[in-house]
Amino acid sequence: MTDLTASASAAQLFLVGRFACRVGDEDVRLTPTAERVLAFLALARRPVRRHQLAGTLWPEVTDRQALTRLRSTLWKVPAAHRGALVEADATTVALHRDAGVDLYALDGDGDGDGDGDGDGDGDGDTDGDAARTDADPPMPRGELLPGWCDAWVLVERERHRQLWLHALEDRCARACARGRYADALRAGLEAVAQEPLRESAHRRVVEVHLAEGNSAEALTQYESFRTLLRAELGLAPSPAIRALVRPLLGRPAD
Repeated sequence: MTDLTASASAAQLFLVGRFACRVGDEDVRLTPTAERVLAFLALARRPVRRHQLAGTLWPEVTDRQALTRLRSTLWKVPAAHRGALVEADATTVALHRDAGVDLYALDGDGDGDGDGDGDGDGDGDTDGDAARTDADPPMPRGELLPGWCDAWVLVERERHRQLWLHALEDRCARACARGRYADALRAGLEAVAQEPLRESAHRRVVEVHLAEGNSAEALTQYESFRTLLRAELGLAPSPAIRALVRPLLGRPAD
């Protein structure tokens, strides 16, 4: 697979919270159809056959017309930056192998990999790992490609949401284990705010309060979740979270 043109600067795509494109220090303006092509390639994470890409993005026309539209769209990407954004051959198209995507930062967060920064710019022994955690920047926040209603976006949007929630919970647990309770609460409460009915997020927050010795706050967190869960779904909390607060009550938790 070869570059369409040469380019010395790495590209960065931002899909979380909005679509944006940057090559080096320059923001790149793209047509709406070019944005859709690049977003599709970024979400695919691999080279895509031209027929598949064209047929997905332009299902209302013939295969030949769709391929023509794809070729036209690719060549409307600014020539000075095309080579930094796209790699193509006779049968496939891919996002450039060196291009960064803010969305990818979440894929490895639970394993302790680095995260993207708050606006999407992307930026062992225990001591070394702790130092890395101290330097963790905020994770990319927001919905994936908000306002885009394509089926291929909706699937990835839910995937991103789930990965983000799990990453927040994992970060909460890691910080709590190292005694960084403020950081742990920040991550855990963010997960709760994003999905108030998510028990695993509430459980992480309860665990932090217990680790700090704040029994009253642990009970308050549990009771707020129990009340919400019963009001919204008519359900009771699971045995796992009830077991956390049972020693504080001196009786089985409701």
